[in-house]
Amino acid sequence: VTESEILSLSAERLRHGSASPTSFRLTEKFILLLVFSAFITLCFGAIFFLPDSSKLLRGGDAGSILGSDDRVLAKIRKDHEKALLEAKDTLQKRPEEIQQDISMEKEKVVKDSLARAAKDGNQLPLVEYRRPPGATGHVPLDPETRIRREKVKEMMKHAWDSYRRYAWGSNELRPVSKQGHSSNLFGSIKGATIVDALDTLYIMEMFEEFDAATDWVEKNLDFNVNAEISVFEVNIRFVGGLLSAYYLSGKEVYRRKAVELGEKLLPAFKTPTGIPWALLNLKSGIGRNWPWASGGSSILAEYGTLHLEFMHLSKLSNNPEFAQKVMNIRKVLNRLDKPQGLYPNYLNPNSGQWGQHHVSVGGLGDSFYEYLLKAWLMSDKTDEEGKKMYYDALQAIETNLMRKSSGGLTYIAEWKGGLLEHKMGHLTCFAGGMIALGADGAPSDKTGHQMEQAAEIARTCHESYARTALKLGPEAFRFDGGVEAIATRQNEKYFILRPEVIETYMYMWRFTHDPKYREWGWEAVQALENHCKVEGGYSGVRDVYASTPNYDDVQQSFYLAETLKYLFLLFSEDDHLPFEHWVFNTEAHPLPVIRKNNSDTPNHVE
Repeated sequence: VTESEILSLSAERLRHGSASPTSFRLTEKFILLLVFSAFITLCFGAIFFLPDSSKLLRGGDAGSILGSDDRVLAKIRKDHEKALLEAKDTLQKRPEEIQQDISMEKEKVVKDSLARAAKDGNQLPLVEYRRPPGATGHVPLDPETRIRREKVKEMMKHAWDSYRRYAWGSNELRPVSKQGHSSNLFGSIKGATIVDALDTLYIMEMFEEFDAATDWVEKNLDFNVNAEISVFEVNIRFVGGLLSAYYLSGKEVYRRKAVELGEKLLPAFKTPTGIPWALLNLKSGIGRNWPWASGGSSILAEYGTLHLEFMHLSKLSNNPEFAQKVMNIRKVLNRLDKPQGLYPNYLNPNSGQWGQHHVSVGGLGDSFYEYLLKAWLMSDKTDEEGKKMYYDALQAIETNLMRKSSGGLTYIAEWKGGLLEHKMGHLTCFAGGMIALGADGAPSDKTGHQMEQAAEIARTCHESYARTALKLGPEAFRFDGGVEAIATRQNEKYFILRPEVIETYMYMWRFTHDPKYREWGWEAVQALENHCKVEGGYSGVRDVYASTPNYDDVQQSFYLAETLKYLFLLFSEDDHLPFEHWVFNTEAHPLPVIRKNNSDTPNHVE
């Protein structure tokens, strides 16, 4: 096919009136394209026929070079012939067909572009940002409370400044050795302390520090890592922290990063039951469970502590898949028989059957129960399924696990195959706050009873602090062998800056305004200052019964996310992150209630 033949064909079609002015313009474009193509081909041909001086100077094999050039020229001729045939084919089409082809090609380009953008996490639906009330609150009127709150803010500044000075960008800080520390829970994702601390910085109005953290997140927070992470820990700390920072500040980078990370966690749900794996390689999408977990099981507190964050991910991304994944977990659980109405800590994601019958409201189980209640509260009290599951579970816990010691202390024991272990973990101490938070939604005849239970658990956990030399609570304490609320084993005597006891004080203060909860919180502040504060930050201690602290040299990210935040709120007014507008995830990251009618009013306290 020659250019003269194409011109002749075009003239013939014009003579027979088969072309409109539009098609003539299109034809002209094709002719120009062909002429340009021929010119380029000639130029390339000339280049390839000239000697390649650079290759000759390097001593290349002239024969192989010429052979290679022949292959290139053959490919160019083939491509050129293909282009001419396509052009001839196009010219034989009716003008409307050509126009349709152009439109389809445009649509394909747009779709491909959108798909690439969505894959990169940059294409999110437009969301009208409205800050819920109480992102920042009024200064306490009481002078003593105001001084105590300011002290907590100073503690946050010391913890943050030390991290920034000695471990910036690392996951956590080693405050004694003054260097970075990284747990394998986060794989090779960096900046856990930064993301965990964002909302605490914001609510304390440490805006300069918040801006520095935002800058780091924009430039350095990277989830494209070939590493295995804990789905649970990354969800509650990173996804929760990013979501909360978005809702408090309105900065779009946090929404984008949260959704990007959420999408990377979705492959964890690729199991026969949809119960997610505990561990996930973010690059390959391959998951597995902890090797020590009963029969390859997933853990109740891990797969049961995704609901709040994933419901918000669906809301902010307009992608229902996040919500579907966590609602499916409930379907699996509701099909199973519960021994004595209790939820065992282990569930096999392949068979959908319980593993070892071990039940705990502390480690391995705790936040599952918390998220049932909070799912109902966060749904503007429309999630009736979550509500029923929570109150049914609480009744089973009261019947089977709650006991009173001979000294009158209420505690929540652990259940192993029908036998009780009279031990309560520091983690279990969150339950006082949880029960208080849910008491108002209980049947009217149970509300007062549940508030009493919450107060009793708060008292027991305070006793676990008061009975130590350092006035800080042990990791676990027992009610057997003649002891009450005391750790009897060496591996249970440590304190790693945990927040659960202070969390319960904060909830109890909000619901009762009994001044003892603020006094107990202030005792904890003094103990932290006297025994955990070091020049380079705050450290956990190995034995709370020893007269002098032996530091573990780790400033946990949750110390900034939870412990200091709950202390700050304990000494704040009730208008600061009010419970009717905010629900805290298990890492103390506040998430707004999802209103039925989206009637949140803007927050005017800035």
